[in-house]
Amino acid sequence: MMKKIFNFVRARLKKYILEEIWLEDYIKMGMKIGQNCSIQPGVIFDYSHCWLIKIGNNVTIAPQAYLLAHDASTKSMTNYTKLGCITIEDNVFIGARALIMPGVTIGKNSIVGAGSIVTKSTPSDSVAVGNPAKVVATVEEYLNKTNHLIEKSHTYDHSYTIKGKISANNKDKMYQELMNEMGFVV
Repeated sequence: MMKKIFNFVRARLKKYILEEIWLEDYIKMGMKIGQNCSIQPGVIFDYSHCWLIKIGNNVTIAPQAYLLAHDASTKSMTNYTKLGCITIEDNVFIGARALIMPGVTIGKNSIVGAGSIVTKSTPSDSVAVGNPAKVVATVEEYLNKTNHLIEKSHTYDHSYTIKGKISANNKDKMYQELMNEMGFVV
């Protein structure tokens, strides 16, 4: 119990001393976030225009993704900054270090690949990757390809994860098996 209290006090002090912005701060400023979302550490939301960002239900945003609702590249020349809403619809996965630019909607049931820079809206049920991001497949095509890969790849159960307390032997085994190919873990 004391550890919980200590961690709570430490987190609050860290927030105020380091002036950290928490998800609740964005919500207070007007950003909308649906139910059952997983927002990983280091995700950056455009604080200065966060009320222009709406995130649907069952959305996962991987670490260090960036949602930018403004573009100040025009400010010095025109005295105006471009603004645009960002809408992330339901059941979307946004990969690590993806950048979502102003005026973009990510359609329902879609995937944005890690490191992608999304400058244009993507349709529902699509997989978009690259810089600038382009739709490369439907989610159904991507899942079919992935399921085919799973059938012919090394697969690992929960005991091969940190939460499953992976052993040193299993770490070595996994490394050796995956040196030249991909694998999958539950």
